[in-house]
This record gives sequence, structure tokens and C-alpha cells, in this order.
Amino acid sequence: MHPLYDVLYRRRDTRREFTGEPIDPAVLERVLRAAHAAPSVGLSQPWDFVLVSDEHVRREFRDHVLTERKIFDASLDPERAAVFERIKIEGVLESSLGVVVCYDPDRGSPAVLGRHAIADAGLYSVCLAIQNLWLAATAEGLGVGWVSFYREDFLRRLLGIPAGVRPVAWLCLGGVRDLPDVPDLERHGWRERLPLDDVVHHERYGQRPGR
Repeated sequence: MHPLYDVLYRRRDTRREFTGEPIDPAVLERVLRAAHAAPSVGLSQPWDFVLVSDEHVRREFRDHVLTERKIFDASLDPERAAVFERIKIEGVLESSLGVVVCYDPDRGSPAVLGRHAIADAGLYSVCLAIQNLWLAATAEGLGVGWVSFYREDFLRRLLGIPAGVRPVAWLCLGGVRDLPDVPDLERHGWRERLPLDDVVHHERYGQRPGR
């Protein structure tokens, strides 16, 4: 099997495993260059990367994330809440660096080739950059954790992101002790990975061979 597949299957959403050690600047640049090499609709390259190392800023963001965790927890039934209690949702302070990936819909405007019929094509491009970053980091022996428990307006104010620019992801990035064989959400019983056959359709949605 090609080594790329090893990286794909080793990639994890990292929380507890960060060591907090500084990232070698040359390694960080390679990871960011890999992200910047992602394909984008109309070659608009609508991403920006805000590198956050300031501990005060990271702590303020982490406090906001924990508040949002409580809000989500309150929406769960007791059984799911008991499972959720075991799950760590962020490594904001444990990681070496925060990388906030933003989407600028005006980049390349007004004529973004390929976006006229699918408004979200630019956002999909940003997600490709995030995936490139994640795979490159994994290949470099780093971990990445995507924090999604936040309000966009809060993060926009915290980092001075312009009103028209959307913060898509706070990525925790840094060295790790190891990467677990099984993703956290599977290991803690939140949800299991679906079989491939359950999500592959042939010719039309819902149509599968022999059914």
C-alpha cells in the first residue's frame, strides 16, 4: 500500500496527546505550505491562517469553548450526557500553537470561476486546505485537533477578524506522545464508523447492487 494511505488512516482529531513542545519553524512552514498548495475554486485561494501562540488569548478562547460545552451538555439526555462527560473536546492550552483558518469570500471576486452556481465552493476550498494541513502535520509527526465549540462572532472579535471574513476552524497543532489507533468518539462509545457499503450508492441515490 502506498505510504499516503498510512498517513490517511493514522490521522486523528487530537485532544489529550499534545506534549506542548515548540514546533520547529521549518516543519511549521512545510505544513502551512502544504495547506496553501490546496486546490481552490477559480484559484481564488480564499484562506488565511492566523497563528495564535499568546497564552492569554488561548486561555480566553478555551474558557469560551468550555462555556459552549456546557450549553451542548445541557441539551443531551442523561445517557448521552454520561458518554459526553468522558470526551475531551479541545487541546487549546496543551497544544503548541493555535491555527485559525479563515475564509474570505471576496478573494478573487467578483468573477470567481466555478462559484457562480455553488456559493459554498469557496468554503469547500478552505476545507481542502485544512485537510492538506492535517495530512502534512500527520506526516511530520504532529497532531491536529479541530475545535468546533465556539461562536464565530466571539472568535472574530477575539482575533480582530474582519466582518466579511469567516473563521472556519481553530486547529490545535503540536507535537504528540502518540496518535490513538481508534478515534476518541469511537473509543468512548459516542458513535461507530459506518460500513463503506452503507454510504456508497450506484447510479442513483439509494440504489445499491442486489437491493
